Amino acid sequence: MNSNLELPGLDKATVISRDNHSISRKQISPNALKVLYRLSDADFHAYIVGGGVRDILLGNKPKDFDVATDATPEEVRKLFKNARIIGRRFKIVHIRFGREIIEVTTFRANHNPENEIADHVPRRQIKGLDSAHSKSGMILRDNVYGDIDEDALRRDFTINALYYTTRNFELLDFCGGLDDLAKKQIRIIGDPEERYKEDPVRMLRAIRFSAKLNFDIEANTKKPLNDLAYLLDSISPARLFDETLKLMTGGCAQRTFALLCEYQLGSYLFAPSMEAIEQGDSISAKLVDLALRNTDQRLAENKSVTPAFLFAALLWPVLKLHLAASRNQDIHPQQAFQQATQAALTEQLDYTAIPKRFTVASREIWELQNRLQRQNRRSIESVFNHPRFRAAYDFLLLREEAGEELGGLGQWWTDFQNGDTKLRTELIAAVSKPKKRRRRRSKRKSPGVSE
Repeated sequence: MNSNLELPGLDKATVISRDNHSISRKQISPNALKVLYRLSDADFHAYIVGGGVRDILLGNKPKDFDVATDATPEEVRKLFKNARIIGRRFKIVHIRFGREIIEVTTFRANHNPENEIADHVPRRQIKGLDSAHSKSGMILRDNVYGDIDEDALRRDFTINALYYTTRNFELLDFCGGLDDLAKKQIRIIGDPEERYKEDPVRMLRAIRFSAKLNFDIEANTKKPLNDLAYLLDSISPARLFDETLKLMTGGCAQRTFALLCEYQLGSYLFAPSMEAIEQGDSISAKLVDLALRNTDQRLAENKSVTPAFLFAALLWPVLKLHLAASRNQDIHPQQAFQQATQAALTEQLDYTAIPKRFTVASREIWELQNRLQRQNRRSIESVFNHPRFRAAYDFLLLREEAGEELGGLGQWWTDFQNGDTKLRTELIAAVSKPKKRRRRRSKRKSPGVSE
């Protein structure tokens, strides 16, 4: 393919010259530029597309950069030794540069309607199809390649269908994305119902972008959200877990959760939590809100967050409801607690598949809440040296901040962590329960033995 030839579909784009847009190569990852230049040198067309373009135009720093090209995945892989093709439903190429991954996709086209198959057909039977829809309209396979204008129409939202090229440093707009950026609105490309049926996760993406960018969702894009929320039932729990992480770790978890509740989509991700918040006390609801707010703050400060802590907070109202119900049962408190933790996690697993390493950690954070009750030197030192101590301590502070009365436990553990050996010894001595002295039994005299 000759890069000097005009790429099919360009006549349908609004072309913004270098002098009329704010994108500079200095704002783009050097590795993404390497990918563009190498594809261009091999006579392919390549563009930065999606969030990288959108965020630069909004004055934000992009998290990553995606490339769209007319080269097929196999052709891309031949050009880059550090590339691998991933995905079966939607083939893409990941090109790794150290810790950075540049994602490369081939221009997509409309699907062949003859490839419609029944919803119940096993995935292995659609392996040979380049494209396939279920009877309900969901895309099961999407590897039909086309021109750049067709690719733009296959993208989800107008603000994500802006293309930047190093050829004359032009910006291409096929769907009115620049107008929607100016209006600060999320608008889906094409018929909303049809696009949501093709991939129900697009509804979650609408929420995520609305929260992240603080944009309104355009009226027609918003209208079907409640009516079609049930389509999320058709998405695997594993994929919903991945989408949940994107929603909750994008830096706008607090606003995102509120939108999920508003549009009923949250019932297909966090139904147990939302029901427990409605039935429970205001303290549980406040704890969830504080946890989401603190997550956003940590991300803003470039600190790490763990899904285990997030789910421990989101499911805390569920756990408390189960514990309240167990009070009427004649079972040991420890057994009741174990049953409640298991029930809370099991309910959530019906919606999102949480990896075991996270459920184990969430359970430990909950269990340590009881062990943080100071008893004696041995118990205090055991808790303090536990690998999950810091997460459990942070969770304890959240509980107090939400309004739980815990007798100053949070401040005690703060002083203990910050204190020297002398202060720690004094703190332990002040709260340690004195050991009960055993009464010595008097020796019984053997019969027939005189004094």
